Amino acid sequence: MALFAVIGLGSFGATVATQLMSLKHEVIGIDLNKKYVESISDELTHAVIADATDEHVLDELNVQNCEAVVVAIGEDIEASILCVLHLKNMGVKKIWAKSKSKAHHMILTHLGVDKIIHPEEDMGVRIAQSLSYPMVSRYMALEDNRYLVKIEIHTEQSGIKLNQLMDHASEIKTILHKRGPVVQYILDPHLILKEGDILLVEGLLEPLRRLSKHFKNL
Repeated sequence: MALFAVIGLGSFGATVATQLMSLKHEVIGIDLNKKYVESISDELTHAVIADATDEHVLDELNVQNCEAVVVAIGEDIEASILCVLHLKNMGVKKIWAKSKSKAHHMILTHLGVDKIIHPEEDMGVRIAQSLSYPMVSRYMALEDNRYLVKIEIHTEQSGIKLNQLMDHASEIKTILHKRGPVVQYILDPHLILKEGDILLVEGLLEPLRRLSKHFKNL
């Protein structure tokens, strides 16, 4: 369990905060908007109505002790930049920040933010990936054009052996197989897949595309 702070509790910030809570972490939520704070206060460890552009306020909330701070301030770019500056001055270990524009992104880059998030763009990519690869329920981009992908087995693939499926993209590594509550990491290549099974695989984008095309042709 780790302690995180999310500054800005609009739609994006609230989603990040509640997801962190669902993963059993502690979360401090901060926003100047009373309505936002009150709407989520019961779901977070602490929810505070406060001005995150005031360094003294951030210091009083001990955000410097957090594993990471997410600056989810969206519309007010000046507030976002001031907040990041204060967090850097306070020695916060890791800062993730939401970017509103290319100029905002460039400034955050120069400030040394660990990760810059473009929620609308990221969501667009996820939607496009889901439409193109319907068997992919979730994915995570790794370095060097590699992806970790969660695949759900549907009716069309039920009854197929694992090696019949994966031989179409032999470069892809199968990490695990899940059926109900049972998870297997060492897999029999002759395992017969059933509807509802989950596969976690890892590989380069091009082999993953080939695997997707094979899924569509089944």
